Amino acid sequence: MILFLLNGKYANSIDATKAIITDEKEINLINAWHPLLEKDKAVKNNIYIGKDFTSLIITGPNTGGKTVVLKTTGIIVLMAMSGLMIPAKEGSRVFIFDNVFADIGDEQSIQESLSTFSSHISNIANILNKSTSKSLVLLDELGSGTDPHEGSSLAISILEELQKKNTLTLSTTHYSELKNFAIVTDGFENACVEFDIKKLIPTYKLLIGIPGTSNAFAISKRLGISDEIISRAKENLNDTDIHIEDLLKEIYENKRIIENEKDKITKNSKELEKLKIEAEEKSKSLKEKENSIILEAKEKAGKILLDAKEDVDNLIKEIENSNSSKQANEKRKEFNKKLEEFSSSHTAKPQKAVKKEDLMIGSEVYIPRINKSGSVISISHDSCMVQIGIMKSSFKFSELELTEKVVSKEDKLRSIKREFKPASISSELNVIGQNVDEACFVIDKYLDDCFLSGLMTVRIVHGKGTGKLRQGVQEYLKTHPHVKSFRLGTYGEGEAGVTVVELK
Repeated sequence: MILFLLNGKYANSIDATKAIITDEKEINLINAWHPLLEKDKAVKNNIYIGKDFTSLIITGPNTGGKTVVLKTTGIIVLMAMSGLMIPAKEGSRVFIFDNVFADIGDEQSIQESLSTFSSHISNIANILNKSTSKSLVLLDELGSGTDPHEGSSLAISILEELQKKNTLTLSTTHYSELKNFAIVTDGFENACVEFDIKKLIPTYKLLIGIPGTSNAFAISKRLGISDEIISRAKENLNDTDIHIEDLLKEIYENKRIIENEKDKITKNSKELEKLKIEAEEKSKSLKEKENSIILEAKEKAGKILLDAKEDVDNLIKEIENSNSSKQANEKRKEFNKKLEEFSSSHTAKPQKAVKKEDLMIGSEVYIPRINKSGSVISISHDSCMVQIGIMKSSFKFSELELTEKVVSKEDKLRSIKREFKPASISSELNVIGQNVDEACFVIDKYLDDCFLSGLMTVRIVHGKGTGKLRQGVQEYLKTHPHVKSFRLGTYGEGEAGVTVVELK
């Protein structure tokens, strides 16, 4: 319990995370740093091996951070295997190795008669004997301390032996032969620690996939070696070495640019994903509000229609029970008045008002307050008559909205006549003996039937008498939507007691 609390306290002090222990033989450390370095100042590196390659060869200048990479990898693996939190980003993966072997530092000894090279080789021989396919091997400055050509050849042979065992190996070197070997050999990968050529300082950033250069000339110049000495040194290099160095610099620069662009793309992708999620949530919220508003509107409309239906039913009953045409006409007017009051108090104004010049006979219009569409059959100075199915009604321009479809008057009339066809109707209507209101009520229904029957000319018999009935009938005909023209005709013995009506 005490160890658990100490582990938690230590992890909190360095902002460590829990490693994912994997059954696959690999190391994948994300933004890892050495635990003895301050987190805010330490350079974070991604260190991975085992999935696509089993041997990583790290090159670069002295004091550039190669050895720190080896030590960081080794100590984090040991921390994870010991159950400790690790100094890396969440999601880092570590395999449980049977052993972690390391040859790091200079162990020369006068007493033991060991030179730098001898101490390294003695340690490496022990590693080769004891390491297995489940071991991790860390080798610093492999092959150094002896003749470069022999040292590089020996280093390659040691790495090949570890490769045969399928042992995960991280090594550092200055030898260009090892860099070239890693380029052409399966299972091997190059890496380098970044060096700022302009500032002549290491950045300690690990770049896997790119071989590094020692930058010996640049570092020597920064440390005070004259340009003359450096120029002579460059002359001693053969052309092949120079071309390889130039190629490595170009590859390195391209890698740096690609990594920067990759980071930008990743960042932009995350931002786009975040914006996408926010847009989807907003759209969902708006849809829910829209559905709520529609549902509420339907409930209100249903209540309004029920109230209106009750009023209409009562009026219809009163009209049916009335004893005279005059009373029926009065009820009709009362119903129209109630309809206007209902419309003005319960309906919204149309979104786009129609002007007189926008309309023509046959124009299709939409009436929002009754949620119906119809066809214009006549137009006056501030309103028009609209045919809706077999019904017709007058509407002000402000109550209408134009639809995209415009139907000719002839097509509309044919459509209406297909919907309703009276059985048979006389071409003459007699209203003698009725007063003006009664006659107009009968004439209105008669002209509707004649219009739907397709009659073009009809006669309204009103007699001569005092002329009051004739005058009232003709005044009414002037405003009727189906009337094209009318003239006074003769009835009986030449008396002017009939009006001949031409229908549209």
